[in-house]
Amino acid sequence: MINKMKLTKGYKVVVIAGKDKGKTGEIVKVLPKQNKVVVSGVNVVKRHTKPSKTTQGGIVTKNMPIHISNVSYVDTKDNKPSKLGYKILENGEKKKFLKRSGEVIG
Repeated sequence: MINKMKLTKGYKVVVIAGKDKGKTGEIVKVLPKQNKVVVSGVNVVKRHTKPSKTTQGGIVTKNMPIHISNVSYVDTKDNKPSKLGYKILENGEKKKFLKRSGEVIG
């Protein structure tokens, strides 16, 4: 089952649970089938890779996915986490808004 995710690529988020709690970053990739997102600079691991014809071997750092429930959108006004909701505007458009400040976003 694929869930509709409110967070999309390019959003600035903060980690609210786990080993990287408090770190902020931008969403690089969204994995809706697994309910996970890849955030730059968060959940970084080192992988030992073998050399191949195209790539050189060695230790490579890589961002791993983190569960969507462990991240929250960052309100740009006060840099604190905020939940997202949907609001139908007067002209009939459905837009996302921040529940903390009421600001309408993309």
